[in-house]
Amino acid sequence: MIRRPRVRLAAAIAAVVALGLLAGCQAAPVTGRNQLIVLPESQDAQMGLEAYQQILSESDVSNDPELNRRVQEVGRRIAAVSPHPEWDWQFTLIANDEPNAFALPGGKVGVNTGLFQVAKNDDQLAAVVGHEVAHAVARHGAERMSQQVLMQAGLAGLGIATDQTTAMLAAQAATLVISLPYSRTQEAEADHIGLIYMAEAGYDPREAIALWENFESFGGERPPEFLSTHPAPGSRIEELRSLLPEVMPIYEANRQKQ
Repeated sequence: MIRRPRVRLAAAIAAVVALGLLAGCQAAPVTGRNQLIVLPESQDAQMGLEAYQQILSESDVSNDPELNRRVQEVGRRIAAVSPHPEWDWQFTLIANDEPNAFALPGGKVGVNTGLFQVAKNDDQLAAVVGHEVAHAVARHGAERMSQQVLMQAGLAGLGIATDQTTAMLAAQAATLVISLPYSRTQEAEADHIGLIYMAEAGYDPREAIALWENFESFGGERPPEFLSTHPAPGSRIEELRSLLPEVMPIYEANRQKQ
């Protein structure tokens, strides 16, 4: 008798999760993968803008004229061939030695100066920018936020219906089984979509392989692939090679237009 309200509440939360799944399903660009996104585009774009402004306020923006020129040019060309050239795309060069870049919802992209340690030419830079633009276009940020909202709702119901130890173990399992592989799926998807964008913009897709070979040589401590949100460089290189027959004709058709 005492447990019935708990069970009912857990069932109610499960129903909310199920409704969210039904209401928010859409297809990712290029791959057609089913996505769960419960946030409207305007909302996650606003959140992306606010996060971008906060990051920039806490970062050193680089004034290097040549690197800025390259980032703006590559960003402009990639954004122009994306499905959303009308977005307020912003590409900012950040003075940070870590070879990294990021994208936020709504078309806000940051590129670290440290990326040029591994991106040796504009084609390799385009592989990174294309990847980040793909994250934004595919709304991967909104997808992950939606996933977290629904997963937390489900775990809250589990915490009410069972003891706290079970809920804690379920949360840990959810991180390993759901969150991290899901993120790796998004990373591989952004590689695929970004490869197409760079080819359409007239950048050589083969340089994406060279870029990840550079990353692999760059070294540094990495967690095991199954505990990482990103595919290992070797896995990435293998997958990119498998996509070349699809994207090289696109590149050949577009390289003379730029």
